[in-house]
Amino acid sequence: MEIKALLLDDIAIDRATKRIAHEIIENNKGVENVVLLGIARGGVPFAERLGANIFNIENIRVPIGKLDITLYRDDLAKANMDAKVTGSEINFSLEGKDVILCDDVLFTGRTVRAGIEAIFKLGRPSTIQLAVLIDRGHRELPMRADYVGKNVPTALGEEVQVCLDASKGVKAVILNKSS
Repeated sequence: MEIKALLLDDIAIDRATKRIAHEIIENNKGVENVVLLGIARGGVPFAERLGANIFNIENIRVPIGKLDITLYRDDLAKANMDAKVTGSEINFSLEGKDVILCDDVLFTGRTVRAGIEAIFKLGRPSTIQLAVLIDRGHRELPMRADYVGKNVPTALGEEVQVCLDASKGVKAVILNKSS
């Protein structure tokens, strides 16, 4: 893959995450009933950033969990993939909560579908809302994010790469094109 464009740098990621945090607070009339669930890998650091921003605004720590959707994917057998189950890490109840499902990139909608299925196996929330850093289009399922950092029209052969890991020294969203 070859780099085509820098979509968001660290400052733009922070700006988008702060805006989404404000929108979550406003739409839920506070955060007393809100929990954040990051979809394993990319969604977890995004959920953690949202949680930190909500704390900075409201001085309330919302519960943050990691949701492993591996067993709920619909492409494991087709892709002949080795399912590496890391396990969900959710130490709070989802019953009656306003769950904000967090992921780094919204693409076909299949990951979100798997996430919703996994959530319902854990409990019955009041609402499930979707927050994504990047919406790149190309939906295969009727999914729409409630909170979006940036809409980026992409070609099918392109890849959106999100790095929110401070330990790697890079916080950016990059668009790669096929070679």
